[in-house]
Amino acid sequence: MTEEPYRWLEAIQNRREYIQDHLKGATPVFAASRPEGVLMLGAGQGQSKVFEVYDRHALCGLGHPVDIEKIRQAAIEAAHLEGFNRSTRDVTLRRLVGFSLSPTLKNSFEQIFSPPLIVESLFAELGETPAQDVLVRLHFDGNHHYEGSGVVLAHSDRKLESEAHAWLKKTLRPEHTLRDVADVFLTAWKAIFDRTSFENLAVSHAVPALNEGRTLEVALLDRRARGPVHYRKIDFPNFPS
Repeated sequence: MTEEPYRWLEAIQNRREYIQDHLKGATPVFAASRPEGVLMLGAGQGQSKVFEVYDRHALCGLGHPVDIEKIRQAAIEAAHLEGFNRSTRDVTLRRLVGFSLSPTLKNSFEQIFSPPLIVESLFAELGETPAQDVLVRLHFDGNHHYEGSGVVLAHSDRKLESEAHAWLKKTLRPEHTLRDVADVFLTAWKAIFDRTSFENLAVSHAVPALNEGRTLEVALLDRRARGPVHYRKIDFPNFPS
């Protein structure tokens, strides 16, 4: 009996390594609060990485497409249930993550006799002002943190994610247009993909070649939108300046 806790810990560690191994090669997703709204960007291989969740909420994810869809559906169902039982304005990211999504991922991760959810994600909630926006980084094991710097990314490599996040915070400027922010995201995306150092990295305004059949996705939770729907996709070649 005394060996059981150690076996469980070993199984959890093996499970963590299994998930991390399956996430290798996945590319990052990004979100940033701007005066116009929350801008999100990702590049996928035949499947979406950026999704609407509810009136003022969106999700970006990387990992197994089926598992991303499970998290998306869980978020949508929790948001609609909250909106039905309370009101649409009572649907908050803190409640969705704290009471639904984080426990779902934690339970999936710790149930060692069932397949885990192979997904890393971030969530965004649009506020009345950028200061009221909520950005959350949600990990595959259910751990999460709220990002107060106005920019967040999700990637499978924690070290690269931390380096990229520090560079993004240093590089983004209040005067940047949405296109400028997208260029900053794409520069970080390419640096991570190529494993280029972020030290002295300059922003490129040329769209990187998204090889291996990847397609670029950009979306905005638009603060200027009238009515309940704030989420809109942006056609990158015709990006607003």
